[in-house]
Amino acid sequence: MVIKSAELDIVCGITSTLPRNELPEIAFSGKSNVGKSSLLNGLLNRKALARTSATPGKTQTINYYLVNKELYFVDLPGYGYAKVSQTTREKWGAMIEKYLKKSPSLKAVFLLIDIRHEPGANDKQMYEWIAANGFKPVIIATKSDKIPRGQIKKQTSMILKTLGCPPDTVILPYSALNRSGRDEIWEEIGKILQ
Repeated sequence: MVIKSAELDIVCGITSTLPRNELPEIAFSGKSNVGKSSLLNGLLNRKALARTSATPGKTQTINYYLVNKELYFVDLPGYGYAKVSQTTREKWGAMIEKYLKKSPSLKAVFLLIDIRHEPGANDKQMYEWIAANGFKPVIIATKSDKIPRGQIKKQTSMILKTLGCPPDTVILPYSALNRSGRDEIWEEIGKILQ
């Protein structure tokens, strides 16, 4: 897709009412520091539209990015970050769950997992939440430049197995460094929106 415009359009905090968008929404979820902001910036050809941070757990809101005035990328708060209080974590959880349940325009959820590591309990819980809300998550295996190319297949298989994904689950390796996987992700988004 040619990106003509991309802007942060709506920000929802814990107490906000979720917007009723007419345009389709694609949501992105992942552990803090999995590379979600870098992925969004890479997909949208922007340097710092989604704020990357040295401090994980920075996204504490649901951020809606309007892309080409025809769809929304929805950045969900990163989960699993220890320095955030249990109460805050529970509020984020409730906010994410409310979004998954109540967004009529939500078409798909992309779940980001670091390709180098086995998915943790938080990743599994998020995967199960997404599935329980009627979505079939597309897995993006981030940081694929950090392992030898020959190991990508082995690592992606391990991720799918650990999460307990059905055999036809789409998993796409991605590198924010060299943007490999970007076209495949856009292709998948195109299929979802058809």
